[in-house]
Amino acid sequence: MLNQKVLSVVIASLLSATACTSEDKVVTVTIPEVDLRVLETSDLHANIMDFNYYSGKEDKTIGLARTASLIHAARKEVSNSVLVDNGDLIQGSPMGDYVASIGLQKGDVHPAYKAMNTLDYDVGNIGNHEFNYGLDFLETAIAGAEFPYINANVICADKSGCWNGIQFSENLFTPFIIKDKVVIDTEGKEHTIKVGYIGFVPPQIMLWDKQNLTGKVDTLGIVQAAEKFVPQMKAQGADVIIAIPHSGIGSSENPGDPWAENATYALTNVAGIDAIMFGHSHSVFPDDRYQALANTDASKGLLNGIPAVMPGRWGDNLGVIDLKLRKENGKWAVIHKESSSAARPIYDLKNKVELVQADDAIHDAVSAEHTGTLAYVDQPIGEAASDMFSFLTLVQDDPTVQIVSDAQIAGVKAKLPTELKGIPILSAAAPFKTGGRHSTSSDADQYVLVDAGALTYKNAADLYLYPNTMVAVKVTGAEVKNWLECSANQFNQIDPNSTAVQSLINWDTHRTYNFDVIDGVTYKIDVTQANKLDGDCKVVNADANRIVDLTYKFDDGREITGTEFSAQEFIVATNNYRAFGGKFAGTGPDFVVLELPDANREALAAYISAESKFNAVTGKYDGKVDPSADNNWGFKTINTTTALDVRFETQNSEKAAGFIANNKQRDMVKVAVDELGFAVYKIDLTK
Repeated sequence: MLNQKVLSVVIASLLSATACTSEDKVVTVTIPEVDLRVLETSDLHANIMDFNYYSGKEDKTIGLARTASLIHAARKEVSNSVLVDNGDLIQGSPMGDYVASIGLQKGDVHPAYKAMNTLDYDVGNIGNHEFNYGLDFLETAIAGAEFPYINANVICADKSGCWNGIQFSENLFTPFIIKDKVVIDTEGKEHTIKVGYIGFVPPQIMLWDKQNLTGKVDTLGIVQAAEKFVPQMKAQGADVIIAIPHSGIGSSENPGDPWAENATYALTNVAGIDAIMFGHSHSVFPDDRYQALANTDASKGLLNGIPAVMPGRWGDNLGVIDLKLRKENGKWAVIHKESSSAARPIYDLKNKVELVQADDAIHDAVSAEHTGTLAYVDQPIGEAASDMFSFLTLVQDDPTVQIVSDAQIAGVKAKLPTELKGIPILSAAAPFKTGGRHSTSSDADQYVLVDAGALTYKNAADLYLYPNTMVAVKVTGAEVKNWLECSANQFNQIDPNSTAVQSLINWDTHRTYNFDVIDGVTYKIDVTQANKLDGDCKVVNADANRIVDLTYKFDDGREITGTEFSAQEFIVATNNYRAFGGKFAGTGPDFVVLELPDANREALAAYISAESKFNAVTGKYDGKVDPSADNNWGFKTINTTTALDVRFETQNSEKAAGFIANNKQRDMVKVAVDELGFAVYKIDLTK
């Protein structure tokens, strides 16, 4: 029998096992535990420098140069770490545009990879914006990465084969990779674990980049690909499986839409996935805003029990997941409930304090491209007759959207085929910088700021953020109305009989880049009506009509409305993202009648130059582009005797206040500053 002294030895750590010898001696066997830290960058969008090329100033709130300092610090804190990138890397900033404009030759290294190659990444995932410049550019770009790339749901669709000997129906990229990782356990002993990585991209790339991808690649659904490959990873010995979906959280319902753009939550139901490093939505997780999401621990960063992190955008946060691994019965297993995640910011936006300095090695790596970008964005293109600020773009017609629409109409009109001439031309354009998603303090800085006077290419890039191309669709007036009904989901329903504070802007379920203004027609939006269509343009209230007084006026002065308007054919100038998307009425491949190679931004720059009329003799401009809003849309005045308190958010700055005072179409007064630093204005919709 064991004596008392021996018995005390038996009562050991919960993480230890005991065995008795023939002499009744107790041998304590420690169960190995390993702490593995997984670091993530995502949605850098070519923001390598901590620099704002639109303002021409250092920006301490963005840039891989600053995130790199967080990476170095996070690695020093632990014995074991790996680093991944989620994608949307090579497009999205003037530096990305500059590199695309000069092109990449075989052997050239994209500045994003010059920077990332200094940081020892373990793996990279493909984002949807990687395809914006075409497959040839992408192939040349990623060849410069000194780390492997993965993606499990993009398939070669070219029957003659794709790059690197990839054949028809094979994965275009390596679907997953399993890497041996030497780690040190909590007792200081060395082990080798097999870490598996698998990546995904939204299948909607086939719509968003149709021109670049049709006939060349196809896609699987994100969950479909995961269910195919994760079991293979387990069979090949992966001890840990890290999913890297370029995808937002999405629905908490199971199984959800198999072709969902945002499928991270759905991935938590795929057996075998131990951690999820996600992105795409430009948001931050964990965050208290997600506490109400089903089976979510927003403090520990557990999404349906799985450690998960999303590190914002442009390098403003570093994603960190700390995994606890334990070896039991000869196999390593992740203890999910003992794991956690966090998003570490590079800047304290609330207190306006920089938390890290920039990494000089990153600055040095891209110094040549930084200099080239500065010259690139400073190319003169013309002059503007008035300021173009987007402070009011969500509550009234706006110069930053107006000038884009004017440029799109001019571009399409000049190249419209003969058989389509005579059909009225309209334009659909949306604001791209109007407070971000009203979800972080940095969003309060996301507004277009283009002053009157000399314009350069960086101003065109500020006005039109994306490298979309010009496309036109042919639609009926009825489809124009439903297009606008979906756009009107941007606004919450206002109760005309309530004296309570009512928020006008629907930040939660409608992205501002889906708030299309259609120029060439006039209309009002009745926000007392329920939405007819939701943010996905699905009918939710068939009898509702928010779009009223929709009218087209011909050059001879004749006006049409009602049933006559509904039957009229129109050409709508827009971009490839919208035209091929199929979400809005009148969009989708069947409606496309004109595809131009011109980027919308290039068309905008050309329009500004044409309107400004450069005089080669004097070396000056003879004219100026007039971006003044034509006020073709507005809110229907609410007829009520109730004292309404309707509010909207915009930037809190002297420039914003001055612009609003001089340009407001309705009475509006600043009444507060919200927790994110936005100015809150009360707007009078009753007169």
